[in-house]
Amino acid sequence: MQSFGLGTLLLIFAGGAVATWVSGVWLAKATDILDDRFGLGETIGGMILLSVTGGLPELAITISAASSGHLDIAAGNLIGGVAVQTLVLVIADRCMRGPLPLSTAAASLVPALEGILVICVVAITAMAGLLPKSAAVGPLGVGSIAIAVTWAVGMWILTLCRDRKDLDLPAPVGAEPATAQSPAGDAEPGSDRGLAAASTARLVTIFVLASVITLIAGVLLEQSGDRLADVIGMNGVLFGATVLALASALPEISTAITGVQMRSYTLVFGDIFGGNAFQLVLFVLADLLAWQPVLTHEGRANAWIGMIGLVMTTLYVAGIVLRPRRRYWGLGVDSWAAFIAYGLGLWGLVLISN
Repeated sequence: MQSFGLGTLLLIFAGGAVATWVSGVWLAKATDILDDRFGLGETIGGMILLSVTGGLPELAITISAASSGHLDIAAGNLIGGVAVQTLVLVIADRCMRGPLPLSTAAASLVPALEGILVICVVAITAMAGLLPKSAAVGPLGVGSIAIAVTWAVGMWILTLCRDRKDLDLPAPVGAEPATAQSPAGDAEPGSDRGLAAASTARLVTIFVLASVITLIAGVLLEQSGDRLADVIGMNGVLFGATVLALASALPEISTAITGVQMRSYTLVFGDIFGGNAFQLVLFVLADLLAWQPVLTHEGRANAWIGMIGLVMTTLYVAGIVLRPRRRYWGLGVDSWAAFIAYGLGLWGLVLISN
């Protein structure tokens, strides 16, 4: 794409973003229905399946960037995606009906545990980004290994906690009754009922096609995005952590809005926090493809980006535990705080990247 002009690059990037959005939504729908049919939802295998399919755009971008030597793009997209996808919760909160914020309506401590896992993984990521490149086992950075181990242990603990009724909280007064239905299910009457009634073979076909399209779109996003960053003179880490991360988070926006409409508040948090924790495990893959620790590349900027996501997640965990009773100008206190934290963090990232 070296010979393409700015206009062509923008068209390719926009096309990749739209393809990622559409295919990602269909992939989420097919995955959730297949997950229910095979009874994987509460098992660690089901949780991993949902995390992997939800992180396919990031997977494609990571493979393309690491293989091409664009390590700043790879690292920035993975770490920056945590903050951007947590920002999706602000959008979901804005879509809530009634006076209660999203974190209060969830009425469960399970999302708080999922958020704590994200905090642990992001903290390790931020610290590991400051280590020397020599802190590695072969091509794998010790930080990448620590991230993968922490995620695996955390997922195992979460599977043990999901059936614990003592983690459920009483529904607050004025809350619409929550459902346990998947956000990617039949949110609109008639729109997805046909898909839910489809044969398993058709669902598998949709799953495979959507996965392939998502992977191809992710590669287009990374290749055109890297060239765009060069053309406009934007730092690769900054581009990956903002523009590219936002493009790959488009399916999560649709799924979160649908989840709120279906009153699946706990699952909205689960999709975002689960995806955030898993996508940092992709540093293992990035290290193997680049055959060197990727996380230590632009370590100072990556540590800063990681702390933005950590602060935002901490604010939402606090909201889930403290359960604020009202929203202000359409958002809960935790959403306002997370939004402000992201803005201030982005301003600091611009200063660091220059």
